[in-house]
Amino acid sequence: MSEAEIHVDNTITGGLFFHAVVQGRDITVQLPPQITPALSGLPSPSVAFTGRDDLVGALLRDLDPGQERAAPVSVLAGLAGVGKTELALQVASRAQRRPGWFPGGVLFIDLFGYSSDLRMSPGSALASLLRALAIPGEHIPAAMEDRRRLYHSVLAHYAREGQRILVVVDNASTPDQARPLLPPDGVTAALVTSRHTLDGLDVRLHDLGSLDEAASVRVLDQNLRHSRGEHDTRITDDAAAAGDIARLCAGLPLALRIAAALLAASPVRPASSLADALRAEHSRLDALRRPDRAVRAAFDLSYRLLDDEQASLFRLLPLPSGPDLSTEAAGHLYGIGTHRAEDILQRLADAHLIDSGPVWGRWRMHDLVRLYARQLHQETDDEEASRTSLDRLCDYYQNTAAAASSHLQLLPTRPVSELFPDRTDALSWLDAERRNLLAMVALIWDTGRPAATRTLAGSLSHYLHWRRYLPDAVETARYAVAAAGASGNRADEASALVDVGAALQELRQYDEAADVYTRAVEAFRELGDPAGEATALLGLGINQRRLGCREEAAVTHTACLHLFRELQDPLGMATALTGLGMTCMEQREFDRSIAAQTQAVALYLALSGDLSAAGALDRLGLSLQEVRRHEEAADCHGRAAEIYRSVGHRHGEATACNNLGLPLRELGRYDEALEAHSRAREIFRSLTDRRSEAEAQGNRGTVLRILRRVGEAVEAHTEAVDTFRETKDRTNEALALVNLATDFYQLGEHRTAEPLFAQAVSIFRDIGDRHGEGQALNNLGLNLGMLHRRQEGVDALTRATAIYSELGDRRLEQTTRHNLQLVSQIPKRPGWRTRLAQKIENVLRDMERESRD
Repeated sequence: MSEAEIHVDNTITGGLFFHAVVQGRDITVQLPPQITPALSGLPSPSVAFTGRDDLVGALLRDLDPGQERAAPVSVLAGLAGVGKTELALQVASRAQRRPGWFPGGVLFIDLFGYSSDLRMSPGSALASLLRALAIPGEHIPAAMEDRRRLYHSVLAHYAREGQRILVVVDNASTPDQARPLLPPDGVTAALVTSRHTLDGLDVRLHDLGSLDEAASVRVLDQNLRHSRGEHDTRITDDAAAAGDIARLCAGLPLALRIAAALLAASPVRPASSLADALRAEHSRLDALRRPDRAVRAAFDLSYRLLDDEQASLFRLLPLPSGPDLSTEAAGHLYGIGTHRAEDILQRLADAHLIDSGPVWGRWRMHDLVRLYARQLHQETDDEEASRTSLDRLCDYYQNTAAAASSHLQLLPTRPVSELFPDRTDALSWLDAERRNLLAMVALIWDTGRPAATRTLAGSLSHYLHWRRYLPDAVETARYAVAAAGASGNRADEASALVDVGAALQELRQYDEAADVYTRAVEAFRELGDPAGEATALLGLGINQRRLGCREEAAVTHTACLHLFRELQDPLGMATALTGLGMTCMEQREFDRSIAAQTQAVALYLALSGDLSAAGALDRLGLSLQEVRRHEEAADCHGRAAEIYRSVGHRHGEATACNNLGLPLRELGRYDEALEAHSRAREIFRSLTDRRSEAEAQGNRGTVLRILRRVGEAVEAHTEAVDTFRETKDRTNEALALVNLATDFYQLGEHRTAEPLFAQAVSIFRDIGDRHGEGQALNNLGLNLGMLHRRQEGVDALTRATAIYSELGDRRLEQTTRHNLQLVSQIPKRPGWRTRLAQKIENVLRDMERESRD
């Protein structure tokens, strides 16, 4: 993977939205029609609902925002099929209609907590909810805790804007699965359903039992009349049979609805016939745990009414282990066309054997129905026919995923599949099928299809990086490595190792990534595959630089560049030059860095790779700053920001804007610099990139100090220190500490500044950053001089001078020697305090210039 990975963001227009936008009354933004908050996707409650009036009233009182004792979160617990979800839907629907209760709408999510195949992790569930709240996938953090904080922030934002949202969490199996999805205190309310009490949550608990016989009979009667009209009185006409059906269904609403549907499907069948059939089928329930026997009996009877085609597809539906299935995928599974598949699926939905999903064209099975259908399949279907069905579905997923992935390329010159009209449609399909595709990778590996596993996993790699599903990318790539190894295909195994390394690298698991990349390089070298070797070296070099092994990184990038040059691969050369340029800059070889980045820009532009060129331009600007060519640097950063802005790449735009502020500051264009850093900070904040936001905030603070708005600078630098400390970014924490200390220095609070400088010295020493340590010592020495602690100041400056001498940095060595002379004469020379106060700010600028990446 290239370090210059390109992401295309969606833009928004009209209204007030919480994601990749700048919030404000006077901000003009744009919203594509396909990105809208999914706050109206609550499944429709049944029109036939009875037997829960007291509980509905209690839950509504809990949700009433005007009640002093309202409980913001309620858990509805009970056995499978008892009607927990239906009750939650009824209450949520009624609460949504109450004026002023939940004007923002309702969020609904099914966690599939009792299905080992489908169980949704809290992190995945948070990602799904964030998407429903209009947060684009590429801006959703990888870490679960970061997702939880963003989720809480979004809910709080909606509440502040008068758009309070009700959250409905269905099918949670444990407190840990549900807890991260609950709203923060005082923000909004939630309903949770579970087969367990979930008493580990500090919430209001409600236990649901089965319906009594009278309520069960009413459910049968209401459902039948809804389906066939008020004239259908079969339930009320035969009270004894109705009571028998209610008892055989064990008072479970799910079973009662299926029983009513069976009667509705056969308008001349008497209720007594259904009651007799349920009694006869009762022995089949032994395979299921009590009290689910009546449910199995109802399933059997419902299944018997299917024709051969419907029954065959029904038995095949549990074969793929994803959470749902599209109509098109079901057609491939069964080997029929989409229209015919849609008709059969709708018939199955009418029989309550499957459910239509929140989006038309997707179908789901209840946990118990899935189990029932799977057992039928095992008892009925031929193993070879089943394998053929799964092969058809696998081929469909492979071909379609490859077609969609072809639209996620950086260069427009490469061919793309005509199966999708554009990148937006391709991404929409991948987003909708992601969990099914991941489940299919695992399934086809488990069923002994290594070649198919490798192909499908390879097709998903770019997408998972594009959307930043990095843990999924690691797991999928590891399946590909295992599959290639099982097939004895060393080339595919090495390619899959590169995918694993790229994902680990983005997750900042650098040591593990280094091992994986090294294995890939060795494998390609043994195979005599220079193109593969160059690709693996590219990733290895980036990883070495991030580990701080700059000399090794330079050697690796140079070797990579030579290979790509021999292969006459201009894109590979440009990417290698970008990596080499960044490494040279960190080694303070600025002329080499500028030359490499300039060549990379030219190659990208020649290939019509404007987005890639923007990244190279931005890095070129950083190198130009180091040699004080600030006008040229500002031009590079400005061009990069404009390219990113033109295509809606907001993270790239923010990065370029943040970098643009640096040369503008050096040119004395302070207001423009402050504007650039402020824009960067706001974009990073909207993208929930806390580390980058803190960098921009720190840069804002420095400009504010130059503008003599030192109080604001202290606030900005304090925020930056806290964020870097939380995110364990020690290098930037030390830099921010120096900035904060300098703010206090300028305020004359030298005693407050002293421990901050000392902390920075300690951190730089711990992480082995000799330049940073030398510059922090330099500033500490000057500050100690202002405190009349001349000898301590001299000691600090002497150590700084020795460090620069060892590093061979003559310019900074000369600076520290001059400062040492100045402090050593305190207070013998008049005017020393004024000269020292000016000197420390000049040195700070040198420090920023030397340490910038």
